[in-house]
Amino acid sequence: MSLHFHWFLPTYGDSRNLMAGGHGSDMSGDRPATLRYLKQLAGAAEVNGFEAVLTPTGMWCEDAWLSTAMLLETTDTLKFLVAMRPGLTSPTLAAQMAATYQWQSQGRLLLNVVTGGESSEQRAFGDFLSKDARYERCGEYLDIVRRLWTQEGPVDFTGRHLRVQGAQLARRPDPLPPVFFGGSSAAAGAVASKFADTYLTWGEKPDAVAAKLNWIRGLAAAEGRELTYGIRLHVISRDTSEQAWAEADRLLGALDPAVVAGAQQNLAQSESEGQKRMLELHGGGAAFNAETGARSLEIYPNLWSGVGLVRGGAGTALVGSHDQVADRIAEYAALGLDHFILSGYPHVEEAYHFGEGVRPRLIKRGLLDADDHAPEPVRGAFLTSYEPASAS
Repeated sequence: MSLHFHWFLPTYGDSRNLMAGGHGSDMSGDRPATLRYLKQLAGAAEVNGFEAVLTPTGMWCEDAWLSTAMLLETTDTLKFLVAMRPGLTSPTLAAQMAATYQWQSQGRLLLNVVTGGESSEQRAFGDFLSKDARYERCGEYLDIVRRLWTQEGPVDFTGRHLRVQGAQLARRPDPLPPVFFGGSSAAAGAVASKFADTYLTWGEKPDAVAAKLNWIRGLAAAEGRELTYGIRLHVISRDTSEQAWAEADRLLGALDPAVVAGAQQNLAQSESEGQKRMLELHGGGAAFNAETGARSLEIYPNLWSGVGLVRGGAGTALVGSHDQVADRIAEYAALGLDHFILSGYPHVEEAYHFGEGVRPRLIKRGLLDADDHAPEPVRGAFLTSYEPASAS
């Protein structure tokens, strides 16, 4: 078995500290997401053996398609897991964009379908459907896209929300971009079982993750399909457990209680079932107290809920020594997870900590093939390659 490891491309900026916002809220870092910095970050991911980088989507970040397209010529093998939000463009245009991207990149496109969990943000984009209706439209959208990629002749489709007539592509994507899809609601599960190639979950305790995977497996089996599965986590990996938790303590200690309270108030209004599950892991921030230390938010061995105090979306991190992080990855992999999408603060430096510390241990355990996206023989390059943070 060889697992797939991906990194994250924060197109809203980066920082040495936890950043508040996301998932429909404003978010920015004190390291701006300039093209120069994104090139450095993509290079760090590629050097350290990551297969792809995930990009976010929303009003609070740069456009995923344009940002990643500008990085193609500065990378060699790195793939781009591009966020696609159904309903904001026509399905025919999205299918065409994917085909063009796949051709010009020579097969380096993967797609992460983001239906849109917050109605307030969707309305800003001109979309006034309810959450369940958005998922219904998403299914129609992906049905049309898949037909355009695979069906001979023009595509005609009439659904409740979408209609196309005589749609076709001058070029089909080859290979077909794998479709990643996440969501914890019943409406999300129905779409995932029919149209996803890889189902994604945010990092919860292993028993909760196992239950969610079994739920999706059952839905997919009813459709006569089998999916692969992935998990989204942050990571703080160091030579020793003490060093890793000291970094978590530093991140926690830098948080302003007023910022935590404001972030939790915003996130508590989320319509997303996944976001609600993230908030439950740390009690909605009610127990936040930097003086009690980061380990007070350790909800499972080496699983820390502190990131979710201020960040929307994925709110948990693997924290520990390189061996301990490898242990937890092995435990999650045993549940049937194939893809691990990771990130850390700051992203350039943490990519090296993982690539140099955890990756060799995964190879030794047989969880990763040594030749899969093998890192170049570069050590410590991040010490001089990143743009320094501003004085603020």
